[in-house]
Amino acid sequence: MMLKKYALYGDACAVQAAGEDTVAAVMWERPVVLPPLCRVDEAIARIRQVGLPDANMNTCYVVSEDMDLLGQVPPRTLLLTRGNTRLETIMTHPFVTLQPEDDQEVAAQLMQGFDLLELPIVDGEGHLVGVVTADGAMDVLQEEATEDMEVMAAMSPSEGPYLESPVLRLFRSRVVWLMLLMLSATFTGGIISHFEDALAAQVAVTAFIPLLMDTGGNSGSLSSVMVIRGLSLGQIRFSDWMRVLWKELRVSTLCAAALAAVNLARLLMMSSVGVAVAGTVSLTLIVTVVLSDLVGGILPIVAKKLGADPAVMASPIITTVVDAMSLLIYFQLCSWLLEL
Repeated sequence: MMLKKYALYGDACAVQAAGEDTVAAVMWERPVVLPPLCRVDEAIARIRQVGLPDANMNTCYVVSEDMDLLGQVPPRTLLLTRGNTRLETIMTHPFVTLQPEDDQEVAAQLMQGFDLLELPIVDGEGHLVGVVTADGAMDVLQEEATEDMEVMAAMSPSEGPYLESPVLRLFRSRVVWLMLLMLSATFTGGIISHFEDALAAQVAVTAFIPLLMDTGGNSGSLSSVMVIRGLSLGQIRFSDWMRVLWKELRVSTLCAAALAAVNLARLLMMSSVGVAVAGTVSLTLIVTVVLSDLVGGILPIVAKKLGADPAVMASPIITTVVDAMSLLIYFQLCSWLLEL
């Protein structure tokens, strides 16, 4: 069998320049390719002659003369198969393939989800043009995780190591979000101003505002982080939103009951407030934690459906929404139960 017809490293397949976030930016364009009628001993001899283009490659790809992807054979299979066996009889069909213009994060998620060491990349006509290795997938996941952490912390994604980033670049990545969050505090300030007379009549209730706002914000953030992780790994889809709400409702109810019980006991034993105030604060805590968890669970899913980054719906935005919601619930319950 003549192997000269085949470019062992796919030189015949050139890939046009693609965006930074596409599969083409991280794939190897010279995978090991062999013809289907090639015998095992010929394939082994050929690999020994030229070696593997990258230490992270673990698969030989079986292609036609036009570079159509027919199957794949790991070197381990070659070593355990009789030498006169043709590759077309032992090759397996690739579990999944992607195209060069696909998002590189999708490739990393597929490889992680299905424990793939390599992922073949084909063009629109089914021609093999490259391969993404596990090493490349790890780099993508690291970059995406870093970007998500920065967005979740209300920062624009930065490039380069922290110590090497210019001060002005870090300033620009933070100041816009800080401005928006500062202006959003106008809503919480307006709520407090609206209930100013009620607060003057019962000054003790103001001491519990930070407790309720912080607990609500923390609950929403924890819920959103879990959902964002599920979205990133492909474990949660938009069609699962009812299941997410149902699960968060049960979890948040248990958490809220535990927090309210401890808080009620703490106020009655260690504080001078009466039973009515302690009960109102604890009831507010229950409602706030439950609603905060539901908001934190559903907002990332909605963002994903609208094509936005779910990480944007993490701590900054959820905390702002939950803070305003906590104040409204608290003051309304105080008005009803304490007759303020």
